[in-house]
Amino acid sequence: MTINFDELIFEDRVHRRLYTDAEIFRNEMRNIFGAVWVYLAHESQIPDKDDFVTSRLGLRRIIVNRDSGGRIRALFNRCTHRGATICRREQGSAKAFQCPYHGWSYLNSGKLNGVPWPDGYADDFSDDKFNLAQLPRVQSYRGFIFGTLNEDAPALEDFLGAVRKPIDEWLDRHPGGKIALCEANRLKFKGNWKLAYDNSADGYHVVFSHRSLLAMENRLVAEDEFAEDKGMAYYKDKPDDAPMYVQYLGNGHHFKDKRPNIEKNHPGALWAIEGPHPGMENYEAALRERLGDKADRVLDLASSEPVNINVFPNLLILGNHIQVLQPLSMTETDTTWYGTAVIDDNDELHGAVDDVNALRMRTQESFPNFGEVDDLMNFEQIQIGLEAEEDEWVYMHRGLGIPDRISVGDDGIITGPATDEVFMREYMKEYKRLMTANPKLTVKRDATRDAE
Repeated sequence: MTINFDELIFEDRVHRRLYTDAEIFRNEMRNIFGAVWVYLAHESQIPDKDDFVTSRLGLRRIIVNRDSGGRIRALFNRCTHRGATICRREQGSAKAFQCPYHGWSYLNSGKLNGVPWPDGYADDFSDDKFNLAQLPRVQSYRGFIFGTLNEDAPALEDFLGAVRKPIDEWLDRHPGGKIALCEANRLKFKGNWKLAYDNSADGYHVVFSHRSLLAMENRLVAEDEFAEDKGMAYYKDKPDDAPMYVQYLGNGHHFKDKRPNIEKNHPGALWAIEGPHPGMENYEAALRERLGDKADRVLDLASSEPVNINVFPNLLILGNHIQVLQPLSMTETDTTWYGTAVIDDNDELHGAVDDVNALRMRTQESFPNFGEVDDLMNFEQIQIGLEAEEDEWVYMHRGLGIPDRISVGDDGIITGPATDEVFMREYMKEYKRLMTANPKLTVKRDATRDAE
C-alpha cells in the first residue's frame, strides 16, 4: 500500500499513524536507519586491534570492530549460512567469530575462515558471497562512529553539517578534545522511537514533567541564603523569556543551548549550579585545598554541560552523557545512557582526573536515574493515547505564526525560544523527505584487510 505522507505531515501537526503504523515503521528501518548515517558506537569502546562491541542499525544486529589490521568495520551479526547470531557477547576482543549453530567461522574482517566438513559441499568457499555482510560505509567523526547502507548518502561531515559546531564545542572543553565512554544505564520504554527524538530538544515539558527532579536538585538551597538555584531551575518562572534557545541545524539535527541561562559565565559557574549528590562536598573540599584557584575549572568539568545536541536519528548528547536510541519494534525502544570520562594524557587537570571522573559518574544519579524515568512514562502514556483511532492528530505548533518569534540566519539555521516546537516541525520535514525517497541500499562482502 502506498503511504501518502502529504496526508500525514502538516506544518502544525502530524498524524498518529507515524507512531502506530507497522508499515511506516518497516519503511523507517529502510529509509532512515538504512539510508542515513546512523550512530553505531564510540572509538573508545574499541581502542585496540581485535576489539569489538555489538550494536544495531535499526533492526539489524551489527558487530562494530577494529579488525586485526586496525580498520573499523561494521559487520552484520548474522551467519551467512543460516542466519544465526554469531557474536552473543556485548563487548570483547576476538580475532575471529564462530557461529554457535553449525560452527562456521569468520575472521574479524568478515572473511569466511572455516566450514566444518567442507567435503559435504560442492561450493568454492573462497567466493566473497560466503563472507559476512558488512556496511559499505563506516566513518568516525571525532570518535563517534557512524555507518550507512546507502552508497549515495552524502559524506559524513556534510550530513552532520552545522551540528558539528556544538559537538566540537562539547568535546573541546575537555583536555585533548576527547572523552571515553563509561558504563551505561540501560532503559527501555514501550513506545515508538520518535517519541524520544520529539522530546530531545523540548523545553516546554521540563517544569511539569520533572517537578520532582527540580525539587530534589534544590532541596538544600533554602538552607543557604548564598546558594544559587541548582540544576534546571532556570525553567521556573518564565522560560519563554529566558536567554536559552533551540536551533534546527538541518538534516534532522537540532540543538538546545541552555548555557546563556548561567549569568556568571566564569570558571566555577557550572559547578555552582550542580545539583547535590552524596560525597560531592568532600571531593570539592579536597580539590580546592590541593588546586587552589585552579579548582574551579576542574570542578566545571565534573559538572553537566547545559546543552542538548541531537544528531538524527539516534544520538543525543546532553550534560556529560551520551544517549543512544535503538528501535526494537514499532512500540518498543532501547534508550542507553553512557557516562563519559575525561582523558587527561598531558595532566592538564593537575592529577585530579580520577576525582573529576568519579564526580561525573555521580551526575547520572540526576539524569538519567532520576529524570529520564519521567520522560519514559510520558512516552508510554503517549503511545497508549495514540491508540485512539478517531483522535488523529499530534500537534507541534507552539511558536508557529507568532511574529518575530522564530529567526532564520543567513546560514539557514532556524532559532527560536527553547520552549517552542520549531525543532520538531523542521525535523518532520526532513523525515518526510527521507520517507518519500527511494534509496538504494547495499552491503559489501569484500573482506580485504588494510596493510598491517
